[in-house]
Amino acid sequence: MSNKASSLRSPLGRVRGLGSAKSGTEHWWMQRVTSLALVVVTGCPMAMLLSHAIYGGYTPTVEGLHAPLAAAGVILFLAFGFHHAASGLQVVIEDYVHCECVKTASVIAVKLAAVTLFALGTLAVLKIMFGA
Repeated sequence: MSNKASSLRSPLGRVRGLGSAKSGTEHWWMQRVTSLALVVVTGCPMAMLLSHAIYGGYTPTVEGLHAPLAAAGVILFLAFGFHHAASGLQVVIEDYVHCECVKTASVIAVKLAAVTLFALGTLAVLKIMFGA
């Protein structure tokens, strides 16, 4: 069987040398890893925050975040959550936005927003933890 008959690439793709970007599998796996990490990491901080919020309100919730383990859990939740959200939004943008300049600007804006929100959330948790 000839190579031409078994190729799935279009003639234009063969001429331009365009193939896969070879990042789809890695991106897919990272989505699965971060979603699994979110399942694991979400339990402890959410249980702590909900129990304090239901039984005591604002003050016990803030006091609960003084514990380093609780603060670390919330920070990990923020890290995995924003990474997972940015990665998912990137896939949606790459699939449905067809103008390359808008696509690139949108992906950069999503990543900057995720990093900014993570930094603000982490600073807030650290401020509560250290009582500043």
